[in-house]
Amino acid sequence: MSMKKASRLRIVSGDTKFPVLRLWDTGFALERDGAPRLRGFVDLYDGAVHLFRCLVVASEEEADEMRYDFKRMTAVHDRAPLDFERSADVPAALIEKRPPL
Repeated sequence: MSMKKASRLRIVSGDTKFPVLRLWDTGFALERDGAPRLRGFVDLYDGAVHLFRCLVVASEEEADEMRYDFKRMTAVHDRAPLDFERSADVPAALIEKRPPL
């Protein structure tokens, strides 16, 4: 099985998707044929899960790969960050007393 078929990782730039052949701490590689010389923001997905918003620059072509370097890699969260510390013993809900009927 080829790396292209085995990997669920993909880069999305605008409306275009590219399967990731390899990923490392400072960059990633795409198949050279059809890979653009990306420069700017892209999104990194694992299947349907949005992992990172990345600022990238094309670095080099080697063999059948086009390599890119991360200039910035920001994790994507499913909710907005809090601007206060959440205590561990916060009640989950408030139950009000009702007057007797």
